[in-house]
Amino acid sequence: MPEKKSKSSLPPKKKQKVSKNGDIRALETAISNAIRDGTSLNPFADLVDLASASSDPKTVHSAIYATYRVTVQIAQSGKLNSRRGAAEETELIRKWLEGRVNDFTDLLAGLMGDEEKALRIAALEIMMSLLLHLSNAVSAPGVPRIHLPHFRKIVKALILCPPSSRTNDSAHDGLNKVRRVEADIKDKFLEIHLSVHDDIRWFFLREATNIVNARGSDPQIADNLLSYLERLMTMPTEAAEINAFWIPNFAKPHTNGNAADSKSQAGGEEDDDDDWRKFFEEPDEATSSVPSDKQKKKRLNSLSLIASLHSLESHKVQFSNCWAALVPHLASSSALSARALGILHRGVLPHLVRPLRMMDWISSCVDFGGSVGLLALNGLFTMIKDYNLDYPDFYTRLLMDLFLSSTHLPVQLVASFVKRLSRLSLSAPPAALIMLMPFVYNLIKRHPSLMVMIHQDHVDNYVDPFDPNEGSPLLTNAIASSLWELASFQHHYSETIATLARLFSNPFTKPPFLMEDFLDHTYTTLFETEAKRTFKKDPAMTFELKKDELFPQALSNDLDGLAQPGDAVSELWVFG
Repeated sequence: MPEKKSKSSLPPKKKQKVSKNGDIRALETAISNAIRDGTSLNPFADLVDLASASSDPKTVHSAIYATYRVTVQIAQSGKLNSRRGAAEETELIRKWLEGRVNDFTDLLAGLMGDEEKALRIAALEIMMSLLLHLSNAVSAPGVPRIHLPHFRKIVKALILCPPSSRTNDSAHDGLNKVRRVEADIKDKFLEIHLSVHDDIRWFFLREATNIVNARGSDPQIADNLLSYLERLMTMPTEAAEINAFWIPNFAKPHTNGNAADSKSQAGGEEDDDDDWRKFFEEPDEATSSVPSDKQKKKRLNSLSLIASLHSLESHKVQFSNCWAALVPHLASSSALSARALGILHRGVLPHLVRPLRMMDWISSCVDFGGSVGLLALNGLFTMIKDYNLDYPDFYTRLLMDLFLSSTHLPVQLVASFVKRLSRLSLSAPPAALIMLMPFVYNLIKRHPSLMVMIHQDHVDNYVDPFDPNEGSPLLTNAIASSLWELASFQHHYSETIATLARLFSNPFTKPPFLMEDFLDHTYTTLFETEAKRTFKKDPAMTFELKKDELFPQALSNDLDGLAQPGDAVSELWVFG
């Protein structure tokens, strides 16, 4: 049983840093000897106090590594193991040591947000290494466990970013304020752990979900969590890819476990309300709130925790739960929504158990407009194309060739889109016409049913049946109309535009155009094209074009009948 200390058993403090380093070495040696000899471990508390009280970065750095080394020795000695039938004194010592280890890990959690980069990185590395040793200490033979309280401290430090013990708390507006995660800590955790080890990712997603559900109203929490998820590109797509574990004892799957083993395998911290298996349980409308025998049997036959770590579906569920908890807190920020939507189609939806659950949030993002709205439309299109989403209003909010590429779209819908572009062409500048013509040509070639729109026979007093004021593209009657607007450009003053317009009068034998070739035309490029055009045969002229004279002069009679020089252009054109 540990002795009561009056104040501290530390040697007297001296001003020289060398003496503090000597204190650290002396305390570490004393603790190692006490572990070996089974004597008092009070110096362990002194070492933790020294690390907590120091403000010098070098001293803190030395102290936390010394404390880490002796903590590992304590864990390996079995003094942290809880045993049935242990003597009262042994149990008291174990609880006392457990409290000092908690003090040390609390210190490390704060140092992960310290202003010194070396301390931040060292604290993260020590915390992750201790996770391995403490998990082994609480594991039983044949029943591997994770030290869940310790891992929760790590996740909270990564997302909530508490202040360092070396920092004046008042300068940070209190301990409860959430801070932005430091880039180096985030990069280190992502590259070494979250993107590599399947067990770390599984538990991180679960604990992050709990944090968001409890304190998600703080926008900085959503920002910090999204900064991890948007770079998580190693989600498994096959069960064989689940093969890397930070805790080696989890590497061997248990095939005979069930849900009853989960609590013991999680270090006694498993919460029934946090059970990922509930995600698969569909409520029965005819079932009362009291679970039936069939439902109870279903739960008893569920996977154990270690089997869940080897289950692809369980990884997807944790990933789905985390995103489901996060996205409601992104809706108020266009910047966060844009970041999430940018990775949605390739980094999120393929790994969700039920991608359609994201529909409400994506639909709300469409209302942001601008780049966020376009990204949201891309997400909706992915869900329509790949996940059979029924979204009737989608095509009324859309103006991009990508979304009209499917050949299974209703012909009335595509016809309305083409007719609307044709009508807008009447007031479009030449540069826009050069882009519009190939675009419409590609659509007609992709949807041959639209050929009828360029072969309509017009009679006298023709009335266009197209209704431009109809809001629904399925009811505009565009398929009964024609593209007479585009036909009118066959006599355009620009030969480039006239040539493109004549494409619709010829057989559709040309391959689809690459739209990238038509997106950078302006009045300047059109003029340069015409000015540099070469003629195979000189055009017929009614007068001789003199050298260096673009507009030759013509002769006109004055009032006295005398011939006077005039402007040939003025003779041909009247400007009013």
